[in-house]
Amino acid sequence: MVRILDKAAVQPRRKFNLATSFIIRRSPGRSRLASIRIRIPASSSRPNRVELVATIGVRGVTGIAQILFRIFRDGKEIFNTLQGIESTGSEQNYAVTFQAIDKNVKSGSHIYTVTAENRTVNTRADVVGPVSFSGLAVKTRT
Repeated sequence: MVRILDKAAVQPRRKFNLATSFIIRRSPGRSRLASIRIRIPASSSRPNRVELVATIGVRGVTGIAQILFRIFRDGKEIFNTLQGIESTGSEQNYAVTFQAIDKNVKSGSHIYTVTAENRTVNTRADVVGPVSFSGLAVKTRT
């Protein structure tokens, strides 16, 4: 049995749009895509988990970019995944979706942030939308 402790969701970009796209920064720089705040109540909050889901619309512009997506809790990395993004002459547009689970989060208010960075030189990939990020905090059984 689980009990919902909190939920949050943002959708800073609702659709694919080349006119409002932006370049994913090269590592070690990173592009901040979205943030949410999750509150874990002090009373009887453990054990718990925060289930996080992100969807990012990406377009390959040059070469085959390796995009590292990261999720941070309060500035500390808790998850990452790497996605290859092809460009001209192949697939160009991607909706990258990934899920992470953060277990036994201490009580209080926490900021979760999803970022992207391009790990491959001489390549380019852009965020074209949509962008959505959501979190669900639940108390789990002992």
